[in-house]
Amino acid sequence: MRVDIISTVPELLTSPLSHSIMQRAQDKGLLTVEVHDLRPYGLGKHNSVDDYQFGGGAGMVMRCEPLAALIDELRAERSYDEIVYLTPDGERYAQRRANRLSLLDNLLLICGHYKGIDERIREEYVTLELSIGDYVLSGGELAAAVVVDSIGRLLPGVIGDETSALTDTFQDDLLAPPVYTRPAEWRGRAVPEVLRGGDAAAIERWREEQAEARTAARRPDLS
Repeated sequence: MRVDIISTVPELLTSPLSHSIMQRAQDKGLLTVEVHDLRPYGLGKHNSVDDYQFGGGAGMVMRCEPLAALIDELRAERSYDEIVYLTPDGERYAQRRANRLSLLDNLLLICGHYKGIDERIREEYVTLELSIGDYVLSGGELAAAVVVDSIGRLLPGVIGDETSALTDTFQDDLLAPPVYTRPAEWRGRAVPEVLRGGDAAAIERWREEQAEARTAARRPDLS
């Protein structure tokens, strides 16, 4: 998979995409992430990428021309399965969407800033709009990192045991069951006996029951 990201602050994406599983995915050649700085495409001697809103009001808006120039340049090199704009008014991002995106080959992510991007860019280019939650960030970079991480870990070969990703929270619309490791007893709290008994079928039943109970208690909207 290849993911291109358009940003006015590309440095914000350096750390999240350069460590742990994301770095491993790139080292294995399973994921390529390229971050493109929008500033060189800005207008005038100051490379301006934003301007005041028509109609007045506080906050600046990212201009059409710089975004269009960079998007056109990238699209001349490859065809994108989705052009994604990270925005608070987009579709609420969830595991099912991550699963679907992980099956694609080429994604382009646009990180907004200020009051957002000119609506005409959304109409002209964007095929999918995503929100990672009902709150506002300073820009779309952190949201883009979340999307790339959630997709990248699903790519075959990225995680050593691929069944691990398939049993994560939100797969099958369930929260994950409780998990334990050594020691078997800690501060008077013991690991449930069923997990130490070696009966695989019993363990699986226990985990299913716990996942269903936890989901019903904590996220009844998923039940």
